[in-house]
Amino acid sequence: MLVGNWQKSSYCGEGESCVHVSAKSGGVRLTESSDPDGHILHTTPDAFTSLLRSLKDGTPSPDIPVTRTADGLVRIGATVTTTTEKWDAFVLGVRAGEFDHFGQGVRSLVR
Repeated sequence: MLVGNWQKSSYCGEGESCVHVSAKSGGVRLTESSDPDGHILHTTPDAFTSLLRSLKDGTPSPDIPVTRTADGLVRIGATVTTTTEKWDAFVLGVRAGEFDHFGQGVRSLVR
């Protein structure tokens, strides 16, 4: 289980296993909660906002690459790997605006 103020999409299934997002030290973090190694992608508020915008528009993110592997996994940057099901739940949350405050709120703390 993740410690701290991590948020997951309301579209995730039961339990804690999903893509989680949190703000920390003027940045944004993403992780897959069921990752046994606890890989965390650290990014800037602007790069995270760019990712959100691209997921809402259905276009590739210029700042954080998202790729699908042949075995059905999704890689976020070069750091976090999740399943297609969990990624799709995260994207639904993004499109519903559930994570907008991470880019906006954290950005105001940095400036």
